[in-house]
Amino acid sequence: MLLTRLIRRSTVLVTVEHLLIILAVLAAAVVRLGVPSDWTEFLRSYGWPAIVVAAALQLCLYYSDMYDWRKLRDRRVRLVGLVQALGVACIILAVLYYWLPALIIGRGVFLLAAVFILALVAGWRFLYEWLSAYLGPSERLLILGTNPAAVELARELFDRRHELGVELVGFVDPDESRVGTPIVNPGVIGTPADIPRIVAAREVDRVVVSLADTRGKLRMDDLLDMKLKQGVTFDHLATVYEQYTGKIALENLRPSWFVFSTGFNRGPLMLFCKRAMDVFAAVVGLVITAPLVALVALAVKLTSPGPVLYRQQRVGHHGTLFTLVKFRSMYADAEAASGAVWAQLNDPRVTPIGRFLRITRLDELPQLWNVLRGHMSLVGPRPERPEFIDELTKRIPFYGQRHVVRPGLTGWAQVRYAYGASVHDAMEKLQYDLFYIKHLSMALDLFIMFATLKTVLLGRGT
Repeated sequence: MLLTRLIRRSTVLVTVEHLLIILAVLAAAVVRLGVPSDWTEFLRSYGWPAIVVAAALQLCLYYSDMYDWRKLRDRRVRLVGLVQALGVACIILAVLYYWLPALIIGRGVFLLAAVFILALVAGWRFLYEWLSAYLGPSERLLILGTNPAAVELARELFDRRHELGVELVGFVDPDESRVGTPIVNPGVIGTPADIPRIVAAREVDRVVVSLADTRGKLRMDDLLDMKLKQGVTFDHLATVYEQYTGKIALENLRPSWFVFSTGFNRGPLMLFCKRAMDVFAAVVGLVITAPLVALVALAVKLTSPGPVLYRQQRVGHHGTLFTLVKFRSMYADAEAASGAVWAQLNDPRVTPIGRFLRITRLDELPQLWNVLRGHMSLVGPRPERPEFIDELTKRIPFYGQRHVVRPGLTGWAQVRYAYGASVHDAMEKLQYDLFYIKHLSMALDLFIMFATLKTVLLGRGT
C-alpha cells in the first residue's frame, strides 16, 4: 500500500533522528564528564533527560514544518530551520527544568550536546535525502487519463517524489494527437494500445486508470487482457488519489463507490468513545479556560459596541439546525444590509480584536458549550449556514453526506485546506470531509487535534 510505504519512510526518518539526538546528549556527557565507571548509573542519570531533549526538539521540528519535505528543497533553509527549532527547544527545556530540576543535564553538557545534535541531525537528513535519490523509486506509475484529478495527482506525486519514493513515468491518453504534450513532468507518452510496450520498456509497476477518460474510448476487455495475459497491474485513480492526497476525488464519483468502498464504518463502541472524549474535553476545557473566556469577553465588550456572544443558525448532524455560539468577531449588524455572504480573508467586517480572536481561534471557545450539549463534536466537518446549504447541495454532488456525522470545532478539511470562501472552496473541503468520514477513528481525531494545535500556534487560523 502506498500509505503504508509513506508511513514507513516517515517512521525511519523520525526514529533514527530521535536515536541520534539521544546519542548526541549521551556523547556530550561522556566528553564533558569522562568515561563513566558505572554505565548503569550513567544511563539512569542521563537516559531520560536525553529522551526529553529529543522529544522537545522533534516537537519543535514538527511545528516548524521541518518534516514537510515539500517546503525544504533548499538545504540552507533546512539548516536555518534546524537552528531555530533547537533555539525554541532550549526555551521549552528551560521552563521544563524549572519545574522538573531532576531532568537537568548540566550547562556544559547541554551546550556540547547542542553542537553534536546540529551535526548529527543535519548529517542524517542529508544522508536520508541522498539515500532516497540513490536507491531510486520503489514504485513507478503510469497514469491512464489526463483529466483534472489525474493531473492533480501527478503534481502531488512529482512534488513529493523523494518523500514517497514514487516516480511518475508519464501519461497515456486515448487521443493519439496528444502524444508528446507536456502536462506536469513528464507528459503524454502514448495511447492505451501502447501500455504493454511502455510497461515493459519503462519497468512500470502500476497503471493508474482514470475511468472518466477511458469510458467509451477503451474497452474493459482490453484492460483485462493486459492484466491477465501480460501481467500489467491496474489501479483505480480514485484509490491512489485518496491515498496520496488525503481526500476523495468527487469527479465522476458514483453512489456505488460509497456502497462498495471499504471504510465508512461507525460502530457503536467507536461512537461512544468519540462522544465520551467530546464530553470530557468540553467539561475540562470550559473549566480551564474560564478565566481566559472572561478576559476575551471583556476585550470584545470594550473594543466595539454590541453583544459579546454571536449566535448563528448552523446545520448539524443529519441536517438538523442548531444555534452555534461564539465570541463576536465582526461589527454588530455586519450583515444587516448584505444578508448572508461568504466570509473572506481580510474581511472588512471583522473588528481589530476579532481578527486576533480568529487567528488564535479564541472566538470559538464558547463552542465547547455546543460540544457539551451534543450539537457538535471536537472533530468533524465544520457546520455550514443553512443559507448556503441549499446552494451547495445543488451544485456539489454528495454534499449532504457530510452531515452523517456531528460537525466539529476542527476537522480534517480545516488542517489540510487553508481557507474556504466560495463554492469551489466548499467542494475542495468536502473532498477532505468525505475522507474523514470514510476513515473515522479515534486515532485520526487525535492526529487532527494535534495538527490543529500546530495551526493555532503558527498563526494560520482564519
